[in-house]
Amino acid sequence: MTSTLLIAFALMLVLEGLVPFIAPAIWRDTFRRLIQFTDGQIRFVGLASISTGMILLMVFQ
Repeated sequence: MTSTLLIAFALMLVLEGLVPFIAPAIWRDTFRRLIQFTDGQIRFVGLASISTGMILLMVFQ
């Protein structure tokens, strides 16, 4: 179980690092826009991300 979680975390870091490595200007612009979001909008994005991840886990497990 622990090794699976570590592998998942490592994969997440690799995927998260791709955009700043490949397109740093787009990444910077995205965060510039994200700063302008309200707390509610950021929470909605987080909730949508959690929900999508949970659905994908249920479908592919």
